[in-house]
Amino acid sequence: MDIFQAAILGIIEGLTEFLPISSTGHLIIVSDWLGLAQTEQNKSFEVIIQVAAILAIFSHYKEKFSLEHFKLWVNVAIAFVPIGLIGFLFHHQIKELFTLATVAWMFIIGGVIFLIMEKLYNEGTHRTRNIEDLSLSQAFWIGIAQMAALIPGTSRAGASIVGGVMVGLDRKTSAEFSFLLALPVLAAASGLDLLKNYSEFANTSWMPLLVGFAMAYIVAYLTMTIFLKFLDKFTFNAFGIYRIVFGIVLLIWFV
Repeated sequence: MDIFQAAILGIIEGLTEFLPISSTGHLIIVSDWLGLAQTEQNKSFEVIIQVAAILAIFSHYKEKFSLEHFKLWVNVAIAFVPIGLIGFLFHHQIKELFTLATVAWMFIIGGVIFLIMEKLYNEGTHRTRNIEDLSLSQAFWIGIAQMAALIPGTSRAGASIVGGVMVGLDRKTSAEFSFLLALPVLAAASGLDLLKNYSEFANTSWMPLLVGFAMAYIVAYLTMTIFLKFLDKFTFNAFGIYRIVFGIVLLIWFV
């Protein structure tokens, strides 16, 4: 992998990790476009740029990391437990679910779900408008919804956002909670992959890693900021349509 390829993949990771459109599917298609095979080294690179996304969360919400926000982090922990437990117990079985056809169809199904969600969305009934105001039960059910992200192509952000809206969060609050919920999920997934594949870094050039890391961090931080401003004025319909179109493209291109 050269520096240009690393920069492109870093940008894609930063753009897609926190949007409800699945970073996995986009990294697959862009890697193919760049002529990169899914080798162990390239998979390890994807782990590194995920770590950059984790740091972007710390930077974006640095004021939340204090005892003053203890209840918020209890809710994050509660929401993490379902996917963390199932992911740990059935890690190998989940890996076997991964096929391009599965990713494509989950893009399409997820897109349809977003369109239905927006059709049913009622501003008056979605009264939780601050991530500090979530109840323990809301956090738990968001965690249950996030388990759908174990199916490749679903989108962790998408699953948790849909779960948030279903239990009464407004669009923006659902997105913000999904950002914070990414922290333990990405940390657990990246940590496990780093432990298993640390030897792959021995023969890897560090410059592409650094470039990819930097691009992923910068773009992820900007994406979170712009996404929240977008939700002040717009709905998730655009993401639903995009997912359906992208899923069809995947089916035609790969499957």
